[in-house]
Amino acid sequence: MEQKDTAAWIFQCWASFILAFGTTGIGVYFLPVDLWVRGFMWMGMLFTVGSSFTLAKTIRDQHESERFRNRIKEAKADKILSEFEFRDAA
Repeated sequence: MEQKDTAAWIFQCWASFILAFGTTGIGVYFLPVDLWVRGFMWMGMLFTVGSSFTLAKTIRDQHESERFRNRIKEAKADKILSEFEFRDAA
């Protein structure tokens, strides 16, 4: 069973990401600090965004792998049960 996200959900996710990134970027740009401090803040923000995407992908991949393993275990259990029921009926 494939789960599809609605267009409204996808829009909300992208809109919130763009809004958060944009407003933080504007805040860093207008900080009353030296250029090197502003550069450090930009670097930190970009690394945080990149690591957030990596973490989300890793968690998703882990979840999908677990679902696949569970489907294999269920198939094995169904096979064992059907063989047991077949022998019991005979």
